Amino acid sequence: MHSIPFGRTGRQTTRIGFGAWAIGGTWGEVSLDDAKATLHAALDEGMTFIDTADVYGDGRSERIIRDVLAERGGERPFVATKAGRRLSPHVAEGYTGAALEGFIDRSLANLGVDRLDLLQLHCPPTPVYADGAVFAALEAIRQKGKIADYGVSVETVEEARAAIRQPGVVSVQIIYNLFRMKPAEVFFFEARAANVAIIARVPLASGLLTGKMTRDSVFAADDHRSFNRNGEAFDKGETFSGVPFDVALEAVEELRALVPAGATMAAFALRWILMEDAVTVVIPGAKSPAQAQANAVAAKLAPLSADVMEAARGVYGRLIAPHVQHLW
Repeated sequence: MHSIPFGRTGRQTTRIGFGAWAIGGTWGEVSLDDAKATLHAALDEGMTFIDTADVYGDGRSERIIRDVLAERGGERPFVATKAGRRLSPHVAEGYTGAALEGFIDRSLANLGVDRLDLLQLHCPPTPVYADGAVFAALEAIRQKGKIADYGVSVETVEEARAAIRQPGVVSVQIIYNLFRMKPAEVFFFEARAANVAIIARVPLASGLLTGKMTRDSVFAADDHRSFNRNGEAFDKGETFSGVPFDVALEAVEELRALVPAGATMAAFALRWILMEDAVTVVIPGAKSPAQAQANAVAAKLAPLSADVMEAARGVYGRLIAPHVQHLW
């Protein structure tokens, strides 16, 4: 896979990476053997970026990454993790240097490393993004050598814009897909100007943009697509990108006509994201080797035409934007 610079970090990444939430938890059961095989498959395809978090399976995702990378040996991929959601209550006042360093120490142990490649604040309360003391604490931890760089994961465009005003922030992780286009309006321009890397998450809208779901689709009780549709556990925008399920299915049917011959809808949806130069890496998840391999195909698809891009934006404007544009 082709690699590009990851912002101003001096690191490189492939534009398709591996999102390790699904192998950690809250996506239905994934056995340890399947989780490891899935990550192996992604790395075999050439992906060099892995995104995880300390709360994915209460550290399970991080430990799986540790074990798989130990099995493979050789040059390590770029591994990004996230911290902050272990706070209870999850409030801005909890984001102290001591708390963050404690979370980082736990992730260091889970991942089996002496320094994290990238530590991201994990969708903290909105006031945190403008709190210079929080980022000063991260900078102090970086100076200790426990993290190489730090960034943020956000829910809203305005949070992202606030975050890149912090001089030490090297990356922003944000939902961007065919059902969430707002980041491209202003924020991506500002991020490019600041040489901030963009990690596009939830690229397949929790599986909707694979084109495989129907009104009869059923999800396991421990799958967030079952228990978080209205934000019962965390921000509802993380589940199906915040789009009502029936509306999303209607949009998928319209988008299906735009998929290039011989391509899957998932590969098309990922290639649509990669048409945006501001996006550094997109991190689809996977629960099986076949899914990881299918995600990799997107890097090989030909660029989409201007007409296709415009038609996709038209579907978003008519069906999706009324439900999401004003919220995130």
